[in-house]
Amino acid sequence: MREVDPKKTSRAIAFELWMKAPNPMVTITKTLDVTNLVKICKKRNKKFNMLLDYCIGKAATEIEEFYLLPVNEKLYRYDFLAINTIVKNRQGGISSCDISYHNKLSEFETEYLKYTKEVAINIMDRNLDDHMVIGTSAMIETEIDSVIGMNSGIYNNPFLFWGRYRKKWFKYCLPISFQFHHTQMDGSHAACFLEKLQKEILAM
Repeated sequence: MREVDPKKTSRAIAFELWMKAPNPMVTITKTLDVTNLVKICKKRNKKFNMLLDYCIGKAATEIEEFYLLPVNEKLYRYDFLAINTIVKNRQGGISSCDISYHNKLSEFETEYLKYTKEVAINIMDRNLDDHMVIGTSAMIETEIDSVIGMNSGIYNNPFLFWGRYRKKWFKYCLPISFQFHHTQMDGSHAACFLEKLQKEILAM
């Protein structure tokens, strides 16, 4: 993690336009075909959210803007990405767990299972401050069409929300809401990311 001069990056104009905007957060919703992930879960006994988090990380590595993040009116560049997942802890509440992205699914899965279990038991958040963290929140208690996040002015990280996937004929579909700070990326970058995410899911 290191501070960079916004004027020397591709986000120079966006930094001037959106860094101090009252509401710089943008949300895009797309319905994904997650049939492949559901099949892998059933055949190989994998966790659906783990697989989806892995695909999110893999798609994000191909978008340079994901490595930049506006923090406290400054712009920082990170060398590593992490996926944050919300964990139900042993007291019935929720805790936050950052998982470093690894290109190999086996390595990502090992850390995912290890640290989500530790966080659930110890009721202690796991934060990777030296990683650019992509937030996720799965509300599987119900089907959700779209989620609009809040602009806290503090947490500017990109965030993905989803609910329970749906079966439609012979396919499983999942609407996903993707929230991002306009200083970090434009709508075209977000759309490209969602397209790459769908391709990674189909390629699993």
